[in-house]
Amino acid sequence: MKKPAIFMLTFFFFIICSVAYAHPPSDIIITYDPSTKILKAVIKHNVNNPESHCIKKVDVGLNGKEIIKHVISRQDNNTSQTVAYLIPDARPQDTLSVEAYCSISGTLQKEIKVAQ
Repeated sequence: MKKPAIFMLTFFFFIICSVAYAHPPSDIIITYDPSTKILKAVIKHNVNNPESHCIKKVDVGLNGKEIIKHVISRQDNNTSQTVAYLIPDARPQDTLSVEAYCSISGTLQKEIKVAQ
């Protein structure tokens, strides 16, 4: 095998390994309390090092329109990231969505309906 071919094969192997290591959040548990108007989301994302592999951004939507964009510097712990926001404009039957972004690769979005 020629040297360029070996280099390309090695490079390809490292790319595949880094992609295999990256993963989107596994779940988002969303709650909204109409009395306090607080939306809470627990984003499940198992990582080895929450400073380098973490939830880097959370977007919150109300009825399909983005209302909050939150950039995060590190994850709370090795298993999850918890966020909470005041959403004063949410009304019964509105849809609230939370989209979480992994710092390496992948996103997950979940939504809930505001209770009556």
